[in-house]
Amino acid sequence: MAIESTPGLASGNANFSDKLSGTVTKVRATAADLDRTMTDTSDQVRASAAAGVSSAAGAIEDGAAEAGNRVSRAAHATAKALSSGADYIRDNSARDMVADAMGVVKNNPGVALLAAVAIGFLVGRALSSRK
Repeated sequence: MAIESTPGLASGNANFSDKLSGTVTKVRATAADLDRTMTDTSDQVRASAAAGVSSAAGAIEDGAAEAGNRVSRAAHATAKALSSGADYIRDNSARDMVADAMGVVKNNPGVALLAAVAIGFLVGRALSSRK
């Protein structure tokens, strides 16, 4: 028994094929649109992230330069103070230095007392840690 092709069935297959082809075309177009949207969004996110990282790098560089300036100023101030101390020791006798220390103690008794307590505490800690 041979199956004959009926005109209604043939036109039904062609109609289905046309619908399937149209649907595939729409899916491809939607996929292409989605791909473009994802690419654009990805580019925007990358640009934003790069700007954020660049901004952070600039802030770190500025902070490092400022910290470097502070450290440099502190080092220069410390070197200047040490140099002044060396000059004072070189230019004054022990008797003159004791007289100057006594003058500082008389003019600032509270500070001198706190300094003596702090020095005593540190010496005590140093001696007790040796045991």
